[in-house]
Amino acid sequence: MASKSSMKCHYEVLNVSRDANSDELKKSYRKLALKWHPDKNPDQIEECTRQFRIIQQAYDVLSDPQERAWYDKHREAILRGGMGHGESYTDDSLDVFQYFNTSCFMGYGDDEEGFYAVYREVFNVIDHEDDEFRDDDDEEFKAPEFGQSDSSYEEVVKPFYDYWEHYFTVKSYVWVEKYDTREAPDRRTRRAMEAENKKLRDAAKKERNEEVRALVGFIKKRDKRVQAYRKKMEERNEEIARKAKEKRDQHRRELLKQAENYEDKGWSAMTELEDDLQKLESQFTSSEEEECGEEEDEEEIYDEPFCVACNKFFKSEKALSNHERSKKHKENVALLKEQMQEEDEDLVESGGGTENPQNDVNSEEDSADQETQPTKQK
Repeated sequence: MASKSSMKCHYEVLNVSRDANSDELKKSYRKLALKWHPDKNPDQIEECTRQFRIIQQAYDVLSDPQERAWYDKHREAILRGGMGHGESYTDDSLDVFQYFNTSCFMGYGDDEEGFYAVYREVFNVIDHEDDEFRDDDDEEFKAPEFGQSDSSYEEVVKPFYDYWEHYFTVKSYVWVEKYDTREAPDRRTRRAMEAENKKLRDAAKKERNEEVRALVGFIKKRDKRVQAYRKKMEERNEEIARKAKEKRDQHRRELLKQAENYEDKGWSAMTELEDDLQKLESQFTSSEEEECGEEEDEEEIYDEPFCVACNKFFKSEKALSNHERSKKHKENVALLKEQMQEEDEDLVESGGGTENPQNDVNSEEDSADQETQPTKQK
């Protein structure tokens, strides 16, 4: 990763990796010291002396475990001009607060001053700043980009917001530390210094995370791509609700039609009707999935499991199964059965003209008994 100053990394000076062990450090140091020792280069005394001093300094730091640990933690800040060069480190991170204003862009186009071009550059800068603090293994990492006005929601917009809404800076923020632990007189004091330094670093990281996430929220609220997707989802949900209502009404009409055909079947007919009501919910869910599967591709969005009694969709069959065991669901099922039974009774009353079909049956049986009585006496 590139450095912003002329200061060269100690590992680069000794030409070793950052996980090199002590033997590798010593071997490389001896080879370079022999090559650049002024006594070996009498015709380049000045240059070799300077280079030899840099090699010696690098080895002095990396060969001492405590010095090396401190250097590893503060490496980026040192290379950027602070932490040990007699200079105070300047954090030149992008000031995101200037972008909490609609005046920073002109319109919602892709031109240089448009919404998508401006904020695309903002997040590219933030990600580039983090690049300098990523480990060697993560140097190739690239955060999702903001995209353009016509970018796909699923492929670009959603991944962008999923990442940046949970942004965590990888900057070390070692430049906010108050104590130099190398100056600690004993282990106890050093631990206390480290604890205080960590508290300061964590506070700085949290502040940066909150700044960036707040900016993401500000942008998302105004992103036309997000607004269009939300409108599409609202229309989708309305369509789902409409289709669900149509199917629910259709099933109820079918059951009421069946009830009209139960003329003189007595209570057995009512029992069968109750059984049908109990099966309604499961039949509705399965039949809805089968019918939706035969529709065009754009209709596949209506395959979610649905509870008729509660008028509610679920993401999976398992979620629906858990819901069916809830007290609220059972209450709604009982209420639905009661409502449909009342509707059936009202229909029977309006069609038959009698209050109780069973009483009519009993009355006809009594008349038949009276007519046959004289025959028995003869």
